[in-house]
Amino acid sequence: MPAWLTSRLLFGLGFFSILGLLLFSLYLQYGLALEPCPLCVTQRVLFIAVAVMFLACFVHGPGKVGTLFYATFGLVFSGLGLATASRQLWLQNLPDDQVPACGPSLEYMLEAFPLTETLSVMIRGSGNCAEVQWDFLGLTIPGWSAVAFAGFSLLCVFVMARTMLAKS
Repeated sequence: MPAWLTSRLLFGLGFFSILGLLLFSLYLQYGLALEPCPLCVTQRVLFIAVAVMFLACFVHGPGKVGTLFYATFGLVFSGLGLATASRQLWLQNLPDDQVPACGPSLEYMLEAFPLTETLSVMIRGSGNCAEVQWDFLGLTIPGWSAVAFAGFSLLCVFVMARTMLAKS
């Protein structure tokens, strides 16, 4: 592996990739008027969590222990994101008669329900999450999110392995 390909650079590239994904999600929401469902919002929050870990490592430029810390938490958040995207893909592929009922909007839930109930609905998803609003090359939004989260998970595993195998 080339010496210039540092963990810091990899996490910097990961951060800017996530920034691009988040900007694209805002384009889908405001440019194409696609309303995000609770699982979409959960995925955005997890993308932001991964981005924070990547940015912190990029800016901090830590040693071995710090790099492992950032990569571990990046992996945890990426794994949660992959699970969330997979849940939404599962909902989208259910037969119509098995799709859960559509729930109220996220704004309404935040105003009307306790935070714990709103978070529960966000994590489980609803019929809103089963609707396919956009696709590209045969993959829907959660499909592309799953690809991205899997890629960021692999990046974290690569950095962790490389860091642990590096000579002190």
